[in-house]
Amino acid sequence: NAESWGLIDCFVVLVAMDHDMMEEEDGPERLEDGIVFESTNLDAELGDQMEDEQPEDGGYLKPSFPAMSAENLAGRSQFRRVPVPAHRYTPLRDCWMQIMTPIVEHMKLQIRMNTRRRAVELKTSPLTEDIGALQKATDFVRAFCLGFDLQDAVALLRLDDLYIDTFEVKDVKSLSGDHLSRCIGRIAGQGGKTKFAIENATRTRVVLAESRIHILGSFNNIKVARDAICSLILGSPPGKVYSHLRTVAKRIQERI
Repeated sequence: NAESWGLIDCFVVLVAMDHDMMEEEDGPERLEDGIVFESTNLDAELGDQMEDEQPEDGGYLKPSFPAMSAENLAGRSQFRRVPVPAHRYTPLRDCWMQIMTPIVEHMKLQIRMNTRRRAVELKTSPLTEDIGALQKATDFVRAFCLGFDLQDAVALLRLDDLYIDTFEVKDVKSLSGDHLSRCIGRIAGQGGKTKFAIENATRTRVVLAESRIHILGSFNNIKVARDAICSLILGSPPGKVYSHLRTVAKRIQERI
């Protein structure tokens, strides 16, 4: 009858629509501007790639990433400025080449002397490899400006466990006038004898800048040298300090 023929026509139309939709899903999708989108099986491609990269012994390959420079690690170039005292301006100018060479060639940093600000300026470069190179170079220049010899200050660039400790005589005992002068004389000794004895026994370097005392060395050695200097400031006789330093020197030798 007519109703059955109408149902058959509707069924044929639906089957035709499903067939057209399946063809569209199986084939590439084309847009009006000519761009073609093709479906792909991502899991199958990744699995084939991993099988190709897998070593023969059945293990797994370690990821290989290129080394990053210090500038990339920090995110931007870093900058330091070290002020130069007036009494160290001439020595800095005379030893400028010896100071600049290890910083530029070994630390891969940029350095310049700002005459207007009377300061040494340091900056990282794309060639800088160590992220701590800038801090080491800053400590090196600062140590030279504090009065340490150039050969002693260069050790800050080569070793990692060296520090600079600074304190004043007034931090230990309140002295002024002639009492302060005699205290500084006790620390230095006749011809620098006491200061050299402290340096040799504790493997440190000591700089006396008026009432300020700068010590360069490792953490434990700085503590021993500071205790000896504090004993001299408090009034201990140099002979007693010498005997204590001998004991400490023997202990350090046995530890080494």
